[in-house]
Amino acid sequence: MLAVIPARGGSKGIARKNVAMLRGLPLIAYTINAARAASSVDKICVSTDDEEIASISRTFGAEVIYRPKELATDNATTLSVLQHLVAELSITQYHPTAVMTLQPTSPLRTSKHIDEAANLFKNDKKADSLVSCIEVPHIFHPESVMRHGPDGYLTPYLNHAQPKRRQDKIPILARNGAAIYITRTENLKEYVFGGRLLAYTMTGDESIDIDTPADLIEADRLLAKQTETKQ
Repeated sequence: MLAVIPARGGSKGIARKNVAMLRGLPLIAYTINAARAASSVDKICVSTDDEEIASISRTFGAEVIYRPKELATDNATTLSVLQHLVAELSITQYHPTAVMTLQPTSPLRTSKHIDEAANLFKNDKKADSLVSCIEVPHIFHPESVMRHGPDGYLTPYLNHAQPKRRQDKIPILARNGAAIYITRTENLKEYVFGGRLLAYTMTGDESIDIDTPADLIEADRLLAKQTETKQ
């Protein structure tokens, strides 16, 4: 299992987001530390175009693969970044069976989550990929949401009667950022996630995805809460 952490230097919501400080550590360090503590990960590589990110990544124990500038733009896809990194590693005769993508913006994703997701994937020989998910809150369930009808009054979004009780709604999932992707390497020719797709479910707190300054504040609060619980 190869763990890849894609971390370019540019960002929009927060300047230099991947190295923003969170409780004394650069944001990317949380993901590197989690990957290093996971028993299921064979190798950890950070894909970046940025010298500061590269230096911090090496300090925390990750290998660095530099990506070309065209793969560090807003339009560059995660798939193209993974394809580039796997191709670079193949030169050294390293050929992973599967690639786990760990977004550096998920600081509450731990080694436990990584190992559980990896084991879930490993034990399903038919699975093509895996994505971490969160259960959609019942108030946002498709059977709960409404829209304005032609007459201006609210009507169910789906064309059937809405269930009155929460327990009558079938649980549905949404990708959570995603904190974890796993892809069989041969499938990276086509997709990061697809085919026979497994879900690894995480809680709302564990799924926090840093995109705005408010997210950093909330992550700080959640990490502080974790520290208090352990003491």
